[in-house]
Amino acid sequence: MTDKRSPRDGKFLEMVGTYDPKKQGHNSSLKLDRIEHWLARGAQPSDTVRSLIKKNKRATASDVSSSRAERGTSQPSEVASA
Repeated sequence: MTDKRSPRDGKFLEMVGTYDPKKQGHNSSLKLDRIEHWLARGAQPSDTVRSLIKKNKRATASDVSSSRAERGTSQPSEVASA
């Protein structure tokens, strides 16, 4: 995340992910929890970043559902406390 008042190649506030447009397939890795933090505080992503966030959220959701399918459950497992 950068401050919009900073120069184009200015200092970052926080590094929240990477993107390689030349790489085929899954070409980005994002810290979605930190992105949500900044969005809640008024950060405004560019159209490209908004698209990457959406793709990563979909990929994360499909990973969760596929891991549940492998376990044979449709609900998250609960941990019993003693």
